[in-house]
Amino acid sequence: PEAAAEAEATPERSYREQLCNLNGIAQPLASRKLTRKLYKCIKKAAKHRQIRRGVKEVQKFINKGEKGIAVLAGDTLPIDVYCHIPIMCEERSLPYAYVPSKSDLGAAAGSKRPTCVILLKPHEEYEEAYGECLQEVEALPLPL
Repeated sequence: PEAAAEAEATPERSYREQLCNLNGIAQPLASRKLTRKLYKCIKKAAKHRQIRRGVKEVQKFINKGEKGIAVLAGDTLPIDVYCHIPIMCEERSLPYAYVPSKSDLGAAAGSKRPTCVILLKPHEEYEEAYGECLQEVEALPLPL
């Protein structure tokens, strides 16, 4: 069952293979285990419409002061597209983490298109999963 779940989370390439495509600013990077937890939590949040997807939408709601976890794709190029998002998150003490693949991030959000950033909002339906993800993301060391 675990191998099937892993194959479902990463359809074409393994976590290790995806790490080869990371850009220079992808820090803090979620571990394989945390990446899987974040994808599961995003799937649950998408069912309840509790995610913000895409640079413009996420940027707008961070500016409005919305709380949640920002999940960024580490393989987005050019980095100029979204390199300001982590700075905005740090200014508003919003936790954020990078995952290796934008196509997997889009798939977890229930979209056929890849996405480079998602804001995962808290909700009582998946409170436990969200709490675990929040705790682990906050424990990641921030880049200097």
